[in-house]
Amino acid sequence: MSPSLLGAAIPVVAAPMAGGAGTPDLAIAAGRAGGFGFVAGGYQPAAAFAADIATVAAAGVPFGVNLFAPNPVPVDPTAYRDYAVLLAPEAARYGVPLPATPVEDDDDWRAKVDVLRAHPVPLISFTFGLPPAADLTLLRATGALLAQTVTSVAEARAAVAAGIDVLVVQAAAAGGHSGTFTPEQTVPEVPLPDLVAAVLAAVSLPVLAAGGIGTAADVTAALSAGASLVAVGTALLRATEAGTAAPHRAALAEPRPTVVTRAFTGRPARGLRNTFTDRYSDAAPLGYPALHHLTRPIRRAAAAAADPEPMHLWAGTGFRHANEEPAASILTRLSAGA
Repeated sequence: MSPSLLGAAIPVVAAPMAGGAGTPDLAIAAGRAGGFGFVAGGYQPAAAFAADIATVAAAGVPFGVNLFAPNPVPVDPTAYRDYAVLLAPEAARYGVPLPATPVEDDDDWRAKVDVLRAHPVPLISFTFGLPPAADLTLLRATGALLAQTVTSVAEARAAVAAGIDVLVVQAAAAGGHSGTFTPEQTVPEVPLPDLVAAVLAAVSLPVLAAGGIGTAADVTAALSAGASLVAVGTALLRATEAGTAAPHRAALAEPRPTVVTRAFTGRPARGLRNTFTDRYSDAAPLGYPALHHLTRPIRRAAAAAADPEPMHLWAGTGFRHANEEPAASILTRLSAGA
């Protein structure tokens, strides 16, 4: 798969970033810079998802969409109650209620599939696991290329068996949620070029590489390992067009380390270390999306109060290279020499 197949002139694209950082403006800017971006469907109601697709499509730039595949991790009810009790002082500090019982949903999956059937797009990618086979058939019939996030050779083989067209090979260095199919297991810390090479030695699908990209040298290394494209997310968190919350933007300029935690959502995700990760990472049970819904009132209130300590400050290991500048400048610089 060459970049030109998706109408892109450069091999660096803007990764999907659900939850606010990824915006239609960012996807449009990436397309106008010669790459392409994604409409991030995660956490959005279907109507808002459809509106974002319409906005980016109207700009006439190449783009894809990303969906959270329905691969829930049911939470143990007792563990949920214990964690809710532990978080009660955080909620009280902001005066927000917490859900008394676990909220288990599928992120409006069925409605979003219907949106994509009614409004076809060039590329559809999936995170958290493989969608049901019947839904892959429906989405393939729209003419879209289907891409699957994988974090191992085993997952890559499963994607091939499901008829996926493109692999998004995500290394453990990536910011935000790991796309692993098995969140109860720790994702090995394999460098992105090594993971790309291992996947390509096992399967014969084109690869979009992601995870820990901060410099042009990182891009070149992933491409040299065999990737056709490289996706960057953390590097764009401070871009002019990104919707990253102000406290998150500021924290990215601080000398914090990154940690992998399930304290915010019940799935492993990499972000900047803060008070919340220090206090709750060890206590947090597995349970997605129940823990996402449990902690969301706290996170929203903290963002409104400009307090980064209880926020999910998603960031990959290359976050120190994230700068306040237009997305086009970032993507052009990362593409240099590629």
